[in-house]
Amino acid sequence: MIRLTKKMLFAIEAVLDVAYHAGGEPVQNREITRRQGIPRRYLEQTLQHLVRNGILNGVRGPRGGYFLARERHQITVGEIVRLVAELEASEEAPEDLPGSDLGLFVVRPLWNDLRDTIMQHLDSITVEDLCTRAYQGGIPSEAERALAELSS
Repeated sequence: MIRLTKKMLFAIEAVLDVAYHAGGEPVQNREITRRQGIPRRYLEQTLQHLVRNGILNGVRGPRGGYFLARERHQITVGEIVRLVAELEASEEAPEDLPGSDLGLFVVRPLWNDLRDTIMQHLDSITVEDLCTRAYQGGIPSEAERALAELSS
C-alpha cells in the first residue's frame, strides 16, 4: 500500500520547485531547501534517486544544480510517488503479513483497489498541472521575478 511519507512529499515538492523556479539555470539544492524547508538529509538522497531514474538531471560544479530531465507535462506525480516508494521499499509488505480469510480475501483486496485508484489519479496529474496550480494560487516564481527585474 502506498502511504504518504515525508520523503514522498519532499520529492514531489522538490520536483515542483525545480520545474516552477528554474529559469534556464539549474536549481541548486540549497535553494530548494531554503524555499521548501526540506531538510538536506532527505533532499540529497531523494534528488539523486530522481536523477538515476530520469526525472531530474544534475549538473555538477559551483553553478550546478538540478533541472527536469523531461518536459513538465511528461512527468506525473504517480511516477514520482512510485520512485520514492521504491526507495523506501525496505519495509515489510502487507502481503507478507499473516491474516484471516476476511483480511486476505476482503480487506486487502479492497485496500489494493483503493491504492490502484489513487495511483491512477496521481498518474493523471503532471508536474505541469502542479505548476499551473501554483501560478493560479499566486505563488511567485523566482525565475519570473528575476526575468522581470532584468527587463525593468
